[in-house]
Amino acid sequence: MKKVLITLIAVIFSTTVFAQQKIYDDQADAMKQIKTAVAQAQQENKYVCCQVGGNWCPWCLRFAAFVESDTAVNKAMHDNFVYVHINWSKENKNPKAMQYLGNPARFGFPVFVILNEKGEPIHIQNSAYLEEGKGYSEAKVVEFLNAWTPAAVTTLK
Repeated sequence: MKKVLITLIAVIFSTTVFAQQKIYDDQADAMKQIKTAVAQAQQENKYVCCQVGGNWCPWCLRFAAFVESDTAVNKAMHDNFVYVHINWSKENKNPKAMQYLGNPARFGFPVFVILNEKGEPIHIQNSAYLEEGKGYSEAKVVEFLNAWTPAAVTTLK
């Protein structure tokens, strides 16, 4: 009985934590978010990493928390990218932004779109390839991010 009660409390707590976490603004105009992020990226000599998803998506919330909690991923992300959360939900599918980003929803959520310094989409990343077990792989995420930095892409030209 004690185990059941503890399990029930843990489930309620974790559900409440996920429900309270809001990283996506479901009312935002995603094209404005993208333009703002691109302008900032140009000033900082970075690219933009758009994480497309929604507050309804546990894997989207999990990735955002992973970026903040994992030191190597956080450094790779914030040293090279302006990181922006682009909402896709039943209430606001942001169709203009989705078309602009190459309709990334076809890969599931979250999905990542890398924009260059001009705001042009240069890569869409299916997040399933970054997973490991019941979470994300630090090595896979850092490898993905490092492959799409301005320096990495410029050396390929």
